[in-house]
Amino acid sequence: MKPRIAVLAALVGSLAVSLAAPALADGVVQKLMTPSDKAKLEKYGETRKAAIAAAQKGEPAEVKEFNAVLARPPVAFSDKDLTGNWKCRTIKAGGDFGVLVIYGWFKCKVSDDGSGWVLEKLTGSQRTKGRFYDDNAKRAIYLGSFFVEGDPVLPYGSGPKSDQVGYAFRTGPNTWRLELPAPYYESNLDILEFKR
Repeated sequence: MKPRIAVLAALVGSLAVSLAAPALADGVVQKLMTPSDKAKLEKYGETRKAAIAAAQKGEPAEVKEFNAVLARPPVAFSDKDLTGNWKCRTIKAGGDFGVLVIYGWFKCKVSDDGSGWVLEKLTGSQRTKGRFYDDNAKRAIYLGSFFVEGDPVLPYGSGPKSDQVGYAFRTGPNTWRLELPAPYYESNLDILEFKR
């Protein structure tokens, strides 16, 4: 009888942990991800490096701020629940839009729908909504949809104009960021920075 109770307790404990974390990437995310987005993640390091280099040509004050955001090292997600309200801002590096643009703060929310964390950017003209999947202890994969305020949110997989893919990194008790390589519009790298 006692072994059964121990097994049940372990199952309940693991369920509680899974409810406060990204969805498990047990191959599901690879099946969901489009070939185009798989290619973006394969070239993530190269794309990121080029975007960061381009951004260094921006306005000195913005470059300093940008570099400070990137200097925050990733920490584990395992002991932190990201659900709740966040301030978020978009940083665009490289590409047709210019070398570096840092927008003001907007409202974002992370919720848990029972299958993992879901992100919604709630204000601003450019929005996103999507889900996180475990990648490793310090990184999660994001699959989401870009949309403009007032337009319907298309499901992920609807096409390159709306599909978004990236990596999320927790950087402290109340900070994290989402890096989206090679977005369809404007830049070579979009970074969404989050803080409480």
